[in-house]
Amino acid sequence: MKIIFAFSKKISIILFFIIVCQNISAQSFSSAEITKWQTQAKNVTIIRDNYGVPHIYGKTDADAVFGLLYAQCEDDFKRVELNYIEKLGRMAEVKGEAALYDDLLIKMIIDSADAVKDYNKAPAWLQKLCNAFADGINYYLYKNPGTKPALLTRFKPWYPLLWTDGSIGAISTADITVDELKNFYSGEAPVAIIKKQEEENVTGSNGFAFAPKITESKNAILYINPHVTFYFRPEVHIVSEEGLNAYGAVTWGQFFVYQGFNEHCGWMHTSSVVDAADTYIEKISKKNTGYVYQYNNAQKKVIEKKISLHYKVADNIETKNITALYTHHGPVMANRNGQILSLRADNRIMNGLIQCWQRNKATSFIAFKKTLDLKGNISNNTVYADAQGNIAYWHGNRIPVKDKKYNWNKAVDGTITATEWKGLHPINEIVQSINPVNGWLQNCNSTPFTVAGTNSPKKENYPFYMAPDGENYRGINAVRVLDNQKNYNLDKVIAAGYDTYLAAFEKLIPALINAFEKNIVPNDSLYSKLIEPITILKNWDMRCSVNSVATTLAVEWGQKLIPKIVKSNDEDEFQFVDQVTKTNRFITKAIPQDLLEPFAIVINELQNKFGKWEMPWGDINRFQRISSDIDNKFDDNKESIPVPFASSTWGMLPSYTSRNFPGTVKRYGVNGNSFICAVEFGKKIKAKSLLAGGNSGNENSPHFFDQSLMYSRGKFKDVLFYKDDVLQHAEKKYHPGE
Repeated sequence: MKIIFAFSKKISIILFFIIVCQNISAQSFSSAEITKWQTQAKNVTIIRDNYGVPHIYGKTDADAVFGLLYAQCEDDFKRVELNYIEKLGRMAEVKGEAALYDDLLIKMIIDSADAVKDYNKAPAWLQKLCNAFADGINYYLYKNPGTKPALLTRFKPWYPLLWTDGSIGAISTADITVDELKNFYSGEAPVAIIKKQEEENVTGSNGFAFAPKITESKNAILYINPHVTFYFRPEVHIVSEEGLNAYGAVTWGQFFVYQGFNEHCGWMHTSSVVDAADTYIEKISKKNTGYVYQYNNAQKKVIEKKISLHYKVADNIETKNITALYTHHGPVMANRNGQILSLRADNRIMNGLIQCWQRNKATSFIAFKKTLDLKGNISNNTVYADAQGNIAYWHGNRIPVKDKKYNWNKAVDGTITATEWKGLHPINEIVQSINPVNGWLQNCNSTPFTVAGTNSPKKENYPFYMAPDGENYRGINAVRVLDNQKNYNLDKVIAAGYDTYLAAFEKLIPALINAFEKNIVPNDSLYSKLIEPITILKNWDMRCSVNSVATTLAVEWGQKLIPKIVKSNDEDEFQFVDQVTKTNRFITKAIPQDLLEPFAIVINELQNKFGKWEMPWGDINRFQRISSDIDNKFDDNKESIPVPFASSTWGMLPSYTSRNFPGTVKRYGVNGNSFICAVEFGKKIKAKSLLAGGNSGNENSPHFFDQSLMYSRGKFKDVLFYKDDVLQHAEKKYHPGE
């Protein structure tokens, strides 16, 4: 069945200029607004420390939020704005027609009208924070007329309710893609859907927690290590006289610390595949009065909603109007193999925003657990530690109750009630581990059933949809590393987090060596070509470093194996087939040619690129930041820094995903370790942190790339949590607008 609901019309040049003029006039703020902002700014003090980290002190929570958003705009307004352009479904107005169906996807799953309704009915304290969010950004625009927004010249207080989760993977469409959405709604001939095989899932993270029984100081320690796109979050500190004192990483444009801590407890989020979004197979037909779908042997009316999408073409703005379809499950988004698919997912929920804020102000284990009861975390797990000595892990948060007989990894029958969600699981029913006897917890986007080693929750005690996650090589490496140490302190925790062992090659490299030794004889032309690099790998300890030729050979070769490794078919399996299982299957089935041919290609490519194949990893694996553009730019002829780390795909705990770009022969990092922090909860907070590159997005700022060398070596700075320490290292102290 093919359904097309699309028509286009051009907006004239005259209308385009009217829109531009409206945008210009929108930058004019009333005298009453300006007076209000100036008054509020006096209640806020921003102190920039010697790394440019803003420490924001406000009389009220709302004052702190006002200052936080002002400071974020100072550091990188472009990223603040772009995040909301995206969540408003307006990217095509900036990036052109190529982003049109990304916008449609957003508008179908995040309705701005619902965000406005939630703002209007929000509790007064939340409205104050949302107002402060908008006021802080708008005051920045007023005070900095040289900043030219790409699109948004006035921020609205309901914007935070479009984006109620700080995760990089906060939006879930199950497995429906933008290409499928385009095929369904564009009216164009369908194109083949080709899944890209990424080296690494960019939404990964590592979180460790250590109980007092295994720490040197007898205080709990938390290790925060999100793996996201570089420069996705800055480091901040927000304080108020109403009990707020949170430090950590904030996602650009949000008003809460997403990965961080206060003086009482700390929280770290890792992404997972907890099944909180599902696709339904709908039976839709057309009647004289419109479209209907089958449900419980009856017909229900399909909801039709007009969605207008605007997109830039040269100097003009054009419009495409789509009639989007909805069943009671949610938006209809794809036609896959003749099956019409709708999506059910809670991608925007006010409780999520409330939970994120109350988490920042939690004062105890009990208080933190109460935030979990809001069930507003739609996409992530939580690793936790506190000053009372508790450590804990919760796998997911908002988990629907479902009939266990269905395979929820696939689309389910949407015509029957049996596949409906049946409420939400109470928190005590989800997979969790609290104060395990071994004294440590870890999660690396892997199965929760190894979170505490042999003391982990048991898989058989939970429905499969709660934790379909499998194992990965970081998880394997984390369990190995954490089991081998006692008497942890901050430095030992950081050393554990920076272990350089690449566990994925434990079986891959022996398989390659075996294929060579058993099949390539000395008079074979491949023998003389491969014997030296094979010998290097044979003597390799599986640890990466800047001087390691073996790391270069292994990573470059491993990347060429990825397409074959990921091909393992899981169509008939309830559980996801994880990375480790797929790799083992590949090794078992691989013929010598599958291993040796890609390796020979790597040797040729290195020789052609660099004039020799013996390339140390640090010579080609580089860290560079030469532009403030959100889309990275790289240049082999400009200064860059060698990095010893590799992608988490290979079991690298301090993940550093790099790749080649047009015009480069060297590889440059784009995601991985971003904000990294180790924090100890004693009578006083002790913490060390590190940020990829620097805190500022302004290439003229001294804090644009000032942490780069430290980052490349895993050398942390001391966190300045107490005001006396902040003042001793103050670079600048001011009120917003000064």
